[in-house]
Amino acid sequence: MMNESRTIVITGASAGIGHCIATRQLQQGMSVLGIGRDFSNPPSGKKFMPVSMDLGDLAALPEALKDLTRRYPGVRGVICCAGAGQFGSLEEFSFNKIRRMIDLNLTSQVFVIRAFLPLIKRNGGGDVVILGSEAALAGGARGAVYSASKFALRGLAQSLRQECASSSVRVTLVNPGMVRTGFFEQLDFEPGPDPANFIEPDDVAVAVEAVLAARQGTVFDEINLSPLKKVMKKKKPPVS
Repeated sequence: MMNESRTIVITGASAGIGHCIATRQLQQGMSVLGIGRDFSNPPSGKKFMPVSMDLGDLAALPEALKDLTRRYPGVRGVICCAGAGQFGSLEEFSFNKIRRMIDLNLTSQVFVIRAFLPLIKRNGGGDVVILGSEAALAGGARGAVYSASKFALRGLAQSLRQECASSSVRVTLVNPGMVRTGFFEQLDFEPGPDPANFIEPDDVAVAVEAVLAARQGTVFDEINLSPLKKVMKKKKPPVS
């Protein structure tokens, strides 16, 4: 399905998994509308169109997204990669921190899909790919808020899958385990050092590429990716 040139939207395209997916899709000849915060190191490709936007600013988001749909009416797919992780017991989270994580990880992604879904349907169908997490499959200690946001994305994907099939829109959820990206820079843990302890961003991008390249009548409903050996390493506190 992705052999034809078309325009896809990728959130979180300025870094990490989103950046890697955007790069691979540009190499396939796709036009990529990348949404992110900082494009000082954008994916390389002639057909990359960066849009600097704070997805956590929900008040401004509907109008900003409406403007994008007017400027880019040929969109045929959305890949939602934006998100952030904070971990700790629920009592460690302020009310504002809870809201910020839910706003970015869940509500903003719902807004993006809502904005572009009518275009995708109008243009003859396409793909909605949502980056979930292994935290969408099982909750764990210190991950209540993060898991809640990812479990909700899983429910969104399952419902959209049923809503959109008659409109030739395929919906896929991809749940990676620990991926070696900047995600862990502000956290007190990270994957172990062995290459079998983590997933590379390109591993996720390859899975997404397979989803988009599948025969139009075939849908990957959900893909779970995990490192061969799940080893987590606690970080040493910074020296004061």
